[in-house]
Order: sequence, then structure tokens, then C-alpha cells
Amino acid sequence: MNKQLSLLAAALLLMQAPAWSADMAAHTEHDMSTMQSEDTKKDDMSDMDHSQMKGMDHSQMQGMDHSQMKGMDHSQMKGMDQSQMKGMDQSQMKGMDHSQMKGMDHSQMKGMDHSQMKGMDHNGMQHDKVPAMQNKSPAAMTGMQSKSMPTSEDGEMKMAPMQGGSAPPDARDPNAYADGYEPNGMPPMGDQHNFGSLLVEKLEAVRTTDNTSAAYDVKAWFGRDYDRAVLKAEGDIDKGKLQDARTEILWGHAIAPYWDTQLGLRYDSGVGPGRGWLAFGVEGLSPYWFDVEATAYVGSDSRTALRLAASYDILFTQKLILTPQIEANFYGKDDAERDIGSGLSDITSGVRLRYEIRRQLAPYIGLEWENKFGGSADYARLAGEKSNEARLVAGVRFWF
Repeated sequence: MNKQLSLLAAALLLMQAPAWSADMAAHTEHDMSTMQSEDTKKDDMSDMDHSQMKGMDHSQMQGMDHSQMKGMDHSQMKGMDQSQMKGMDQSQMKGMDHSQMKGMDHSQMKGMDHSQMKGMDHNGMQHDKVPAMQNKSPAAMTGMQSKSMPTSEDGEMKMAPMQGGSAPPDARDPNAYADGYEPNGMPPMGDQHNFGSLLVEKLEAVRTTDNTSAAYDVKAWFGRDYDRAVLKAEGDIDKGKLQDARTEILWGHAIAPYWDTQLGLRYDSGVGPGRGWLAFGVEGLSPYWFDVEATAYVGSDSRTALRLAASYDILFTQKLILTPQIEANFYGKDDAERDIGSGLSDITSGVRLRYEIRRQLAPYIGLEWENKFGGSADYARLAGEKSNEARLVAGVRFWF
């Protein structure tokens, strides 16, 4: 009996097997299609708002095509480093406003073609802050279009005209306070060139109570700022003859601002035998604008001498100038052949008022006093001359 019941159950199972198989296949097909549909929905993120995903690093999504994310606002993704999205074609992101992407470094987007980004507003992008775009020429930005960057027909960027041209009619005259003086050219700078100057300090007529004579005082130099050759010449001419003259040829070397040392030779000529000297001295501009000279001399037969001179310019105006001067000569021993006594020989002082028609040309008038001392005064009296004498002078001063 039990055996018959078992056979009957097996037969019933075999009869139901095809139906169960078909049902299971249908259920399987239904589950798979449902899963594929759900997967497809997951891949299609066209309606997904990634801008709300704070903290999400899109730069690590290799191969992700952001260009298919229509409606996605990348400008709200703060802190997003789009420079690391290699292979990303941002040119297809139509309507995307890159100017709102604060902190975005466009210089790191290698291979990115900004010229294809139609509708992109470059006005808000501060290109001067991007290191890779600094010092770029307009030709290097070919293809890049911007509303604020006009271009010519050949595609080159049009640059705005630079400041320059003539001054406006109401511009202030740079020489307005020069009292008519005009610049006379710039001298060579940097101690790289030789240049020179000639100054005729005095070229004058000298009037005393009983005589009229002439006098000159000339200084010239040629060289550079630190080293130069210097010529000094001074003398008196009376009745067409040279009475007393001193000529020096020196080599000057700058030792400090406004101060030179000078080494060279001096020669005295005129009445009496000539005398030669070795000269060494200093010359410069002392504090309070005094022009100072101090020169020592050593000659033959143990002769020595010292000459001191100083002058100062007092400007009443830019053209009217009063110049006081003083000069003193000392000698170590008597020289009877030239009427010179030892010690303090003479002091000459005076004032000259000049008017500079131009800076290089100035007529002047003045007064001068000569005083002889010691043996020099004795020699003057023996020759029938005065040891103290006042003179009226008039002449011209010029230089070039």
C-alpha cells in the first residue's frame, strides 16, 4: 500500500514540473529587466543636482563625462579642483558661467580649449592673477574671445593706445622757475667718458689812481669725475707787458664728494727771472658753500711757498650775484730778484658783482684791495710803488 502511494506522488510531481519551470523563468526574466532598468536610471544622472553634494570630490571621478549633465551648475561647486579633471571636455558645457567659479585655477587645465566655450563670459575671470597667463602676448591668446578684448580682422588683439604724445595746452612749464634759463644738455654720467670745461673767472680792466692795467684768471680741466688734468693761469699786464704771472699744470684726483687733491708743476714768469715749483694741494667746496684752495710749493734753492684762496657766491637773484674773494701768499725765504719777502707776502681781497646774461656769460664790476707785508712791502716802497692800493675793476666772466 505504501509503495503504491509513493508512486502516485511521484507521478503528480512530474506532471507539475513544466508549469513550475515556466513560472520560474518568467519570474527570473521579470527580476532581471527590473534590475537593468534600475541600473540604467542610476547611470543617467541628467536630473541629478551634484552642486548640493558638499564635500564630494568630483576631480577623482576618472572618466566621468560632466558634459552630459545638462542643467548642472558647476559654479556652485566651491572648492572643486577642476584642473585635475584630465580629459574632461568642458567646451561642451554650453551656458556654463566659468567667471563665477571662485578659486578656480584655469592655468592648470592642460589641453582645454577655451575658444570653444560659446557664451562664456571672460570678463569676470581675473587672468592677471593666474601665474601661467601672466606676461602673455596677445598673439599667444589666439582663438580666445572675450567681450572686453576687441580684435582686428586678422584675429590679433587690439591694444588700447598707451599714454604719451604732446603735453596738454595748460601743462605747467618745467622751466617756469628757472628765470629764463634753459637746460644745456646732459653731461656724460658714470665716469665713463672724458669731458672738459674752460672758465675765464676774470678778464678785466684795473683802474688805480694813476694807472690802468689788465688782469686775467683762467681755469681749465679735462678728464673724468675721478681723475682729470687741470690748468690754472693768473697774471697782470701793464703797458703791454706781462708783469707778474703764475701758471700751474696739475693732475686732480677726487678723494671725497666735492674735494680733489692736485699734484703738478707751477711756473712764475713776468718781471725778474722765472721760478719753477713742485705743487701739491687740495681744492673743493667746504661746508656753507665756500670754494677753497690750499696749495703748497717746493722750488729750487730750498724755496717754499703756500697759497690760500677762498670765495663765496651771494645770490640776490638767479642772475645778480655778489662774490667776495680773498687770497694770501706766504714764502719761506726772501727772493729779492722778484721783490718777494719771507713770511706773509701779500693779501688780496675784493668783491665783484656780476649779472649773468646767460649762465655762461656775465659782465661784472667790483672793488679790490691789495696789501703787502714785511719784506714785500719794503721792496715795493724801494721801487716807488704803494704797499697798499685800492682798485676799481670791470670785466667779463664766461665759461664753456
